[in-house]
Amino acid sequence: MAQLLHNGRKTDAQRNHNADGARASASKGRSSLWLAPVDTDLALETDTAVRFLDWPESVALGAAVAVTTRHGGVSERAHGTLNLALHVGDDPERVIVNRERAAHAFGVVLDDLVFAEQVHGVGSAVVGAHERGRGTRGMDDAISSTDILVTTDRGTTLAILVADCVPIALLDPEARVLAVVHAGWRGTAALACTRALEAMGALGARPERVVAFIGPGAHPAHYQVDLEVYRALAAAVAPHPLPPEVARPDGPGHWKVDLMAANRHQLVLAGVTHSHILDCGVTTADDDYFSDRAARPCGRFALLARLTGSDAPP
Repeated sequence: MAQLLHNGRKTDAQRNHNADGARASASKGRSSLWLAPVDTDLALETDTAVRFLDWPESVALGAAVAVTTRHGGVSERAHGTLNLALHVGDDPERVIVNRERAAHAFGVVLDDLVFAEQVHGVGSAVVGAHERGRGTRGMDDAISSTDILVTTDRGTTLAILVADCVPIALLDPEARVLAVVHAGWRGTAALACTRALEAMGALGARPERVVAFIGPGAHPAHYQVDLEVYRALAAAVAPHPLPPEVARPDGPGHWKVDLMAANRHQLVLAGVTHSHILDCGVTTADDDYFSDRAARPCGRFALLARLTGSDAPP
């Protein structure tokens, strides 16, 4: 069951929220998750406690995958408090402090991370030891024009920034290939997850072995699109129809779209086993996450992923 920890204690409101989330998760076959720091042995001061949504299943598969919340940082107002983006008008010095805190809580240092210049496309890059630290303290050395990062290096932590777009991690535990994907509607319409699987395949991964971790995206009730977007999403999976859970009519020329469901559908079409796709059970409608559709300007949260354990295949 998903669990939001406030210094190890839940409020009544959180218990009620979690119960509702658990029921929703069960109805959609979602995996059991909790919200907590990845490194539970790490001692943090109260005002620096970074909270994560993480997938315990990833640990047994040789990876750590987690999503930050908006809590535990030093940013203020619209960016409060754990904004991790340098491009949204926040004080860069505060963002770097936030990134250092998030990295520390994830069990790494900031120079282990790799950030991309995300452009709502499907460009991919394989990164490793030589790319560690890129984009961490400035945009000028981020991996250029890239929305998919791939690694086979255990010391490299991949980072994707979002605030309604869907953050996704893909792991082949046998080949030990890890990817992260930034999938907004443009990336989804361009088959970002399929392109990521192809990039992973060049390193020995196979879709049927891949486990997918889908992080929080926009709630479909808050994501209305027009005919252009609907047609683009439909064309991406043609001749297969868009499933009803992906797009529902919402008045003339408009649809409510679930980008998390859209990417889940595309992963299955690309050969990923349905039971290997693990949702998180929450959306950016939850107050713990930044949402660009709910408030502009706003910060960005991150999906962080790294390989753990031995570099040798099991």
